[in-house]
Amino acid sequence: MSEVLEGRSSLPPADYIGETKRLYDSLGYDSYRWASEPDAPAWEPIVKPLSASKVMLIGSGGIYRKGQIAFHTKDDTSIRLIPNDAPTAELRTAHFAYDQADARADANCVFPMDRLREMVADGEIGGLTESSVAFMGGIYSTRRMLAATAELILEQCRAQEPDLVLLVPV
Repeated sequence: MSEVLEGRSSLPPADYIGETKRLYDSLGYDSYRWASEPDAPAWEPIVKPLSASKVMLIGSGGIYRKGQIAFHTKDDTSIRLIPNDAPTAELRTAHFAYDQADARADANCVFPMDRLREMVADGEIGGLTESSVAFMGGIYSTRRMLAATAELILEQCRAQEPDLVLLVPV
């Protein structure tokens, strides 16, 4: 094991932020801006006990249900509603920005629907919204993400009225 670690220690650390900005600039997009810039979102405390709270799952791993249209491009700003009683075996993934092997073997690693259902059964959370929301993260345009995807997600939050949201980024 030490040989593996020693071999890896000679590699320089990845400059993820710099590489991301260079990639987006080379594609002709506006200079890359993280969605949380310049200010982080306001923190909202949980006001209900978890055991009485209705939870909405929102995941950016490109999950869709068998029979739904897969996410198709790196700028796909659409969402998929996944009924919370959908069998996990019917979940699929389509995403350009991560190795999907683990997610295809077990969607719970990027969309933990089974874990949330277990938490409901154990009384740890009060319940789930009717549907969860899935989208494909890695949308290049922050403007399009906020104007399209975020608005669609917000519509679902308003319609389904969760007490809290579990956001699972990839």
